[in-house]
Amino acid sequence: MTKHRLLIRTLVAVLLLAVVAPAPAARAALPDTVVQWNQNATDALLTATTAALPGAGQTPPVATPHLAMVQGAVYDAVNAIDGHYQPYLVSPPALASYSKDAAAATAAYEVLIDPSLRVPQLRKDDLAVKYAASLAAVTDVAARNGGIAVGHAAASAMLTARMNDGRFGTFRFTDPGPTATAGQWRPDLPGFVSDPNAWVARVTPFMVNSWDQFRSEGPNALTSAEYAADFAEVKAKGSRSITTTRTADETDAARFWTENAIGMWSRMFRKLSADRGLSIVENARFFGMLYLTGADALITCWADKAYWSFWRPISAIRGAANDGNTATEADEGWLPLVDTPPYPDHSSGHSCLSGSIVYTLQDFFGTDKIGFTETSTATGTTRSFARFSDAIKEIISARVWSGLHFRYADTSGANIGKHVAHWRQKHYFQSMDSKNLN
Repeated sequence: MTKHRLLIRTLVAVLLLAVVAPAPAARAALPDTVVQWNQNATDALLTATTAALPGAGQTPPVATPHLAMVQGAVYDAVNAIDGHYQPYLVSPPALASYSKDAAAATAAYEVLIDPSLRVPQLRKDDLAVKYAASLAAVTDVAARNGGIAVGHAAASAMLTARMNDGRFGTFRFTDPGPTATAGQWRPDLPGFVSDPNAWVARVTPFMVNSWDQFRSEGPNALTSAEYAADFAEVKAKGSRSITTTRTADETDAARFWTENAIGMWSRMFRKLSADRGLSIVENARFFGMLYLTGADALITCWADKAYWSFWRPISAIRGAANDGNTATEADEGWLPLVDTPPYPDHSSGHSCLSGSIVYTLQDFFGTDKIGFTETSTATGTTRSFARFSDAIKEIISARVWSGLHFRYADTSGANIGKHVAHWRQKHYFQSMDSKNLN
């Protein structure tokens, strides 16, 4: 279906839905348009392909930059009408009477259907219906048209800014093959493949100056006592063996956090929005801050992985006889609790993303002392946290308990997330009354 035909279908649906649109009282209980389109975006980008309604099935390093594009455009569109905060890219001309709902829906929809995000056509058709419903709910024609124009301008600015930004490029992690030496990453069990999405390491960041701006100090030296301590911990606590020293709760935590990380966090964002009663303007800024920060944290992390190219615990434990450290002992049959993904250890991607999220939540709400509860689709179990920082503390340990990372890779990742979040806090999303605008 061409974009022109899709637009015609959308406009027809708007007219039909306008006749049967629910009364304002019936719509009041629904999430606002920013939250609805965050749900639409995560459904389109994260859902695996099915016969009924295919999704892009994107992993967190791929989906998060795309969600950043969506939420960045939504933020600029809503903020242009509200005018209280510094724009991310643009502040299109707007009247206060323009519909923020129409602006948010248009910005999100136009970014999502762009070919560069690789959303399947059937899912785009579904998004067209949802877009029509969003517009039909805005009964003031002038306000709706003004909002559409602002949303279109914000989406266009985002898509222009992200042209040729390195997404789906040719960069791949170096595979040394049979010449791999101690400490050097190599594809390993279960698939012996190299990450096809390694190009994330060379994507143009959204806010920070470059993908190596916050490069970590790198992994511990193989011959160090620190490396030996991390080695012993992951070998004992992260093993698939029934003789492991890992507790039942630690096992649950390890598996709990194997769900698609940005999908789980996105559910939590929407719950927090509802629980805290955020307005549409607050939601636009809230989601924009979270996803733009998360995208830059993951881009920085994948660049860090490429630079250090450090082996995973499975390679390290099986090959410890050659690591030059007398405090490590090889186990050639060792397997991690969770299958090892096809990219280097240092720094931890989950910790980079989740660290950026935790520090952004603390910044937005002005406190760490907000509790939350979440259920993982990976385990069906529910875990509760008394404050935001409790989550990143558990994630750091959970990646060790899963056998996927050395602890230092996890703490390093969390620090990358913190650095990116602090950079965003200083340079973006500030009040127009701030004296520190850039």
